[in-house]
Amino acid sequence: MVHVPLEEIAPDLTFRLRDPGDVSELASAIGRLGQLTPVELRPLPGAGEGKRFQVVAGFRRMEALRMLQRERVLARVHASLPDADAWALALAGNLFAEPWSPADLDAAAGQVRAHLPWAAPALEALRRRAGAKGAPAPAEKAPAEKAPAAAPRTRPAGDPSSLAHSLAVRAYELNGDVAAAYEAWGAVPAEGRRLVLEQLRYLAKILPLLEKENR
Repeated sequence: MVHVPLEEIAPDLTFRLRDPGDVSELASAIGRLGQLTPVELRPLPGAGEGKRFQVVAGFRRMEALRMLQRERVLARVHASLPDADAWALALAGNLFAEPWSPADLDAAAGQVRAHLPWAAPALEALRRRAGAKGAPAPAEKAPAEKAPAAAPRTRPAGDPSSLAHSLAVRAYELNGDVAAAYEAWGAVPAEGRRLVLEQLRYLAKILPLLEKENR
């Protein structure tokens, strides 16, 4: 993990799957707690004009940092990342991390089929849920759903193989996030540290259960 000057990152949208939308809440969170989740970068193919890196994942974080007028971004730089792996990283992390609208899922379907075929069953389940009649849009959530504590994550749909891949991708990202948090732990406010440790303690308790055979 390194801090990369924003001026060295190209305005390249190859791996951007949807418009970043309103990032004001994300910017507020980064302003209070710091950037705990790194963006994913790789060397810019055919780099020129002083731009060295291409964003693979983390476009909303980039926009939030620009809104805060920051000069650097915490990033995981992949020195060698082929297109196929870059697409897998861009799609897997973003697809399961937060709600998508039916239109966004439809727009990403082609990329998923081409670069992440194992996620196709999960994508179809997400599309069905997103298009379910009467499902509330994110802006229509009740105030109680906007509490600081994260709501329980719904288990990814699809066959066991899809679930395993999804969990592996998210665990990989979590490991990187925890490493980044460790490097800046002293600067994280007490409440932020408490929330992080609370979730990590839960993972520590469930790990021995997952390691048992024939569960």
